Amino acid sequence: MDLRKLKKLIDLVEESSITELEINDAEERVRIVKHGGAMAHQAYAMTMATPTQMMAAAPATVAVTASDGPQLPDGDVVKAPMVGTFYHSASPGGEPFVRLGSVVKAGDTLCIIEAMKLLNEIEADHAGTVMAILVENGEPVEYGEPLFVIG
Repeated sequence: MDLRKLKKLIDLVEESSITELEINDAEERVRIVKHGGAMAHQAYAMTMATPTQMMAAAPATVAVTASDGPQLPDGDVVKAPMVGTFYHSASPGGEPFVRLGSVVKAGDTLCIIEAMKLLNEIEADHAGTVMAILVENGEPVEYGEPLFVIG
């Protein structure tokens, strides 16, 4: 996808009230997500290969991140161990497991990821303070996606 088109899509999402835009066509896939009031400025474009290209090499993936995007605080990043839906609390409207600035110990529950109707508690690997929560409640997450920063 042309970078000018990608920039135009990012600007459209930023100026509108939508929080997520995903465009799929036969050759490309673009997903733009806005978190809170600030734009995440992350877009992923994936080019689909023809069957002969698939035999020769895997499809290329291009990640574009704007230079003025948010910087993560220093600390250890807790990543999603699976694909699913991210939840801050055990029940809708319930108290979140952690908030920004919460002090956690190794083994404390940070969130729940629902995958295939199973609720999986995600625990802290080590003690520290929650420096950043990178996912909104109810959002889908992918394997390896950063969820928290613990410092």
